[in-house]
Amino acid sequence: MQIDKDNTPVVVRGLRKSFGEQTVLDGIDLCVVRGETVAVLGRSGIGKSVLLKLLIRLETPDSGWIRILGEEITTLERDRLNGIRKRMGFLFQQAALYDSLSVEENVAFPLRNRTEFSPTDRRERARELLASVGMERDLEKLPSEISGGMQKRVGLARALALEPEILLFDEPTAGLDPITAEEIGKLIVELRQKRAITSVMVTHDIHVTKEVANV
Repeated sequence: MQIDKDNTPVVVRGLRKSFGEQTVLDGIDLCVVRGETVAVLGRSGIGKSVLLKLLIRLETPDSGWIRILGEEITTLERDRLNGIRKRMGFLFQQAALYDSLSVEENVAFPLRNRTEFSPTDRRERARELLASVGMERDLEKLPSEISGGMQKRVGLARALALEPEILLFDEPTAGLDPITAEEIGKLIVELRQKRAITSVMVTHDIHVTKEVANV
């Protein structure tokens, strides 16, 4: 089947990955069309998070190939790979915020390597992003001073800092109560509608899958 590279930012074919004698992924195929949110649904321990790590090449597949934004990344040289990664955002399962940085500083952190951003520009950009996820009143708080759901919101704001074309979500509602999980799901839908970002979400939460995913 012919695939439109310009309209299909994520393409995976025949992806296999094992750790020792344990086969985690066995011949995975995946296509994600621009602006689409695809959910990979399944119980814990079946390789969902491994798939995301392969998509940003934190892990290398045993066989198969991965094309991200038109580039086959499994053998891509480091500089070009980093260029692709800058066009992607990642929301980690535990938010992965820096404990010693404030909420605002966490979101501004990815902008430090963007030399065109002055400290004032970074601060304004961080505050704009935090307002977009409803966290504008908690700028100076440390991660330990906010709830798990609020940490997920901050993590999402940080993932958006470099205006990614692709977002990867690793269990975005894990550990949250049903009401907060629903709020996070609605926030992801709003971001897709406003920004037309292509997303891959791995989750075991069938309710958020029904709310968020196109496929």
